[in-house]
Formats: sequence, structure tokens, C-alpha cells
Amino acid sequence: MSEPSPILVPTSYQLGYEKARSVDRVLADLYVRHTTIGDPELDPVIEECSESLPPDVFSRYIRAGILQKEDFLTGAPDSLREFFHGVDNTNPPWLSYESFRPATRAVYKNASLVLAAFVAGALVEGFTTMIAKSFRITGRVGSKNTKRRLGYNARHILEIFYPSGMYRENDGWKMTMRIRFVHAKVRYLLGRSDEWDTEAWGCPLSAAHLGFAISVFSDRLLHFCKSLGVRFNKEEQESVMAVFRYVGYLFGIPDAILYESRKDAKEIFKIGLLCEPPPDDDSAAVANELVRAVPRVTDVQTAEEAEEQMKLGYALTRVLLGRKTAKDLQFPKYNGFLALLLFRGRIVLESMLKDAQFIKRKNFTELLGISSYDELIGISYKMPTHVKDALSQDW
Repeated sequence: MSEPSPILVPTSYQLGYEKARSVDRVLADLYVRHTTIGDPELDPVIEECSESLPPDVFSRYIRAGILQKEDFLTGAPDSLREFFHGVDNTNPPWLSYESFRPATRAVYKNASLVLAAFVAGALVEGFTTMIAKSFRITGRVGSKNTKRRLGYNARHILEIFYPSGMYRENDGWKMTMRIRFVHAKVRYLLGRSDEWDTEAWGCPLSAAHLGFAISVFSDRLLHFCKSLGVRFNKEEQESVMAVFRYVGYLFGIPDAILYESRKDAKEIFKIGLLCEPPPDDDSAAVANELVRAVPRVTDVQTAEEAEEQMKLGYALTRVLLGRKTAKDLQFPKYNGFLALLLFRGRIVLESMLKDAQFIKRKNFTELLGISSYDELIGISYKMPTHVKDALSQDW
């Protein structure tokens, strides 16, 4: 049996890697090895298609593949057609759509709180890693498109937990696969940018970062939901983990860094955090832009409302992530525990005054209202054409 290849450790990870190795040598090696790996299946396809096809033609082929329009794929490069043939004919042996049902019921019953936990907790926590470099360089967060991007995030959550949403023909699956293509195209553009330092940072949007992110979106999301007063039973918790595991599989996260259980997700988060360098100015800038963007997403009508909502966002994030992380991210100081008590009190009061079915409908319509597709055409399958979001065609 051949020896595994030596681990190439990006310079920014070297100190953290040694600390993580003293805790769990095997997982630390796996994490750091995957900082130099992207999406082994899709990255070569993106490179070939980006260099041989006009952007509008490439986006039409992506749309045709995701929508299973075989006739329209006839003229596509062989590599793209083979990629779609593979995803259409391969499912992981552990996939069970039935296991998603408890999560569907639980998430939609508590949709507003789940979304709050996702935005104020999981999304922000993800930016404590060096994945923030990708967002800072591209400028996607903090630009005129921030509202649209967060709307897509909300819509993605809505669709993956919708009944049967992760079936091949439904929008949860389609949006997940679209995100995988976006990741690969951004990886392609960043890898050719003078601003990306491969020696220091490894691969843009690396498999390590995606494996870390999917652990945050699942296990940490459940933790943040509990802090906001949502109580999922064991079956519902396992179901949420199952949904996000399949999302991670569709993202192209290699098996070695994709969790199998909630315990695995906790370990990936723990060791990944040790491997990562402390949050820097890029992490702080992107995280702050995300919180400041929330009033734009929810379309508040006055400057006073926007200010109050932003303060609530900072306060909730502060109490969810803790004082140290909030300080690392250079967040302003607000009374998070008071905000959390008031926030949870309002939810309890509403549940006492309204019947459960009303709450469920209200949560659904609120989430639907702040989520977004593109007007008229639904899901867009356009890809970025420039590493800088401001210079790219709309996508």
C-alpha cells in the first residue's frame, strides 16, 4: 500500500495545525490536507468550460443539466455531460429521504427562529475562518448584491426543508447544485487572481472550509436554535443533521471531511477552529457587513427601524457566539442577554396568544417574504464572470 502524500500546510495554518494535532492528529491532518483541495470532480469541468465557452452559453448548459433537459446538453463539452450523468445516477448508500421528514415539520414550525439562528449565528460564525478572504476579495457581501445573496441563503433553507425538497426534481436539490457550481466558478476566478495567496491560504473555498461550514450549518445551527428557545427532540435533531449531510454531499465535499454523525460534526468544528488562524480584519469586515445588511433584506421602512433591527442583530449574534468571538469580529457592544430575553419573550407571547397552525403559517410566510428567487425566471443559473462582484455580469 502506497504512503499518503506529504501534507502541504499553507503558512497561515502552520501554528494552528500544530495545536490541533496535539488534540486529534488524524482529524487535524485531514483538515489541513483539505485546505489545498477544492472540488475534485467539478473543478476541472469548470476550468474547461470557462475557457472554451462564452458565459451565456455555459450558464444555459448548467441550467439544462440541472433541469435535466438532455436535448439542450447535446452540444456541451463531454466533461460537463459526464458530470451530470454522474450526479443523476449516483446516490450515497446512506441517503434516506424518509429521514428528512421530522426536520421538515420542526423547521417550518419554528421557521422565523431557525432563520434568525442561521443568520445571526451560523452564517456569522462561518466567517471566523479564512473563508472570509474569498468574500472580502470578491466583494459579494457588502455590495449592492448583499440583499440578493442573503435572500438566496434564506430561500435555500426554505427549499431544502420543504417536503420532498431534496428530491432530484425539486428546488432544494437544484439550488444546492447551483451553489456547488457557483463555488467552483468563484474558486476558478480567485485562483487566477493576483490577490489570492495560495502559499499562505491554500485553495479558495476549500473542501476544508466547506466541511467546516456544513458542520456549522447543522450542529451549530441546532445549538443556536436552542439558545433562541427552540426545542428539537432527538429525532428532529438527527433529521436536521441528515438533511445538511446530504446538502454537503451535493456540494461535493469529499467523504473524508463530510460528517457522518452529529458527533463527527462537533469534532470537525472543534479541530477546524483550532487549525484556523484567529479572525482577522477580513473576517471582521465581512461579518459586520453581514449583520448590517439584515435591515435591507427585511425591507424595513424607516431609518429608526433599520437601526433597531441592526442593534438586535448585533446583540443576538453577540450572545450566540460569545463575547470573545464578538470582540474578535470587532462588533459594537450591545446588551445581548437583554435582547435575547426580549426576543424569546415575544416568541413565547405570540405562541400563547395564537394557535399553532397560525404560527406555522406566519413563520412560513415571513420566511418566504424575505427569501428570493429572480423575478420572472425563478432560479438563476448564471455564473460570475469576474472575480470582483462589482465588475461581474449579474448572476
